[in-house]
Amino acid sequence: MKKRNDNPRYALCLENKDCEDLEKRKVYQVLPDDDAKQEGYLRVIDESGEDYLYPESYFILIQLLFAPNQTLHPSAFSLPCFLFGCFKRA
Repeated sequence: MKKRNDNPRYALCLENKDCEDLEKRKVYQVLPDDDAKQEGYLRVIDESGEDYLYPESYFILIQLLFAPNQTLHPSAFSLPCFLFGCFKRA
């Protein structure tokens, strides 16, 4: 049985070598999986909409400073905000 994810975690993709369902510089939801973590993998919901294991080294965990379903004002997408203000390293 999968754990309920009350506090979703997110990761920024830095590498997608041999992974057609990952896009670099895109944020993905990470699901809890202690066994995968011990083996150096993250369980990520990828572009297919399904969760798969990917090398942990392909991502950095981040903490979003806004809700993923929250609508942002267009000015929030200025380059400095996007790079530094909309999320922080977890």
